[in-house]
Amino acid sequence: MRSFRSRNPVPIGLVSLLTIGLVLLAAVYSDDLPIIGGGTTYSAEFAEAAGLRPDDEVRIAGVKVGSVSDVSLDRDRVVVRFKVKDAWVGDQSRAEIKIKTLLGQKFLALDPVGTKVLDPGTRIPRDRTTAPYDVLEAFRGLADTANDIDTTQLAKSFEVLSQTFADTPGDVRGALNGLQSLSRTISSRDRELAHLLANTKQISTTLADRDAEVTTLLSDGSLLLNELNNRKNAIAALLTGTKDLSTQLQGLVSDNTAQLGPVLQNLDQLTAMLQRNQDALAEGIKKFAPFVRQFNNAIGTGRWFDNYICGLLPPSIGPVNQQGCLGAGK
Repeated sequence: MRSFRSRNPVPIGLVSLLTIGLVLLAAVYSDDLPIIGGGTTYSAEFAEAAGLRPDDEVRIAGVKVGSVSDVSLDRDRVVVRFKVKDAWVGDQSRAEIKIKTLLGQKFLALDPVGTKVLDPGTRIPRDRTTAPYDVLEAFRGLADTANDIDTTQLAKSFEVLSQTFADTPGDVRGALNGLQSLSRTISSRDRELAHLLANTKQISTTLADRDAEVTTLLSDGSLLLNELNNRKNAIAALLTGTKDLSTQLQGLVSDNTAQLGPVLQNLDQLTAMLQRNQDALAEGIKKFAPFVRQFNNAIGTGRWFDNYICGLLPPSIGPVNQQGCLGAGK
């Protein structure tokens, strides 16, 4: 058997590069693999996309079972491809695009009915799908439509209509006069109305673009409120315990007033005496310092200290101490 070093490195390098490329492709398209992928891919036909986007959730009975893979246009219908994992989808299943948040985020809801499993190659037809009405799109369309209206020409039309019906009965003239006044008001406020609708469009677009962030903010706020609610009992118990402690301390002081009164009075007398003798205490400490210094010199030679005792024997006893303490100082 040939050794590894004796083999041609070119085919080994090509095989290694091919293997690395296959591993990278498998990692990128892992969701599409049949065994370890993200589930079974199905498709459904809708009359309109209604703001549904790829990566939006797919739910069955409110539980997330997959995500939307692709939203595309096929002639006069919208085809939504989605993946479902660990869930049964019947051949009579219904699909509906529902609103997930107030800011316009959507999700795909499935109603898995039928007697057989739905063939992945068979689309859910349009007569079994439902798309919601998008309020944000309506506001955007209103802003565009209002910008295209010639309010001056509209006001002139109402004026001509009012003049044409000038000889009609009073009720009709009153209604037309009211329409004329309304048209003049709208015409005079054309810029303000256009500016208002443009701002409404901008706000709705911004909220739609920031839907995920706003949803996260609202979710975090809900978690904070829930945590504060959970801590409410602990805070109430802490306040109750503080109140009980203050009551007990008040009772303790009341019960021991007779004993604490004399002690506090004696302590006041002691502090007054120390204050009166403050100068004497300072002087005593000052004079005590030389004694401490001499005592330190006496015991500073080691584990013993030098000492001199004068007057232990009277001067009259023998020749040992004839001078007494007077002779020691000479």
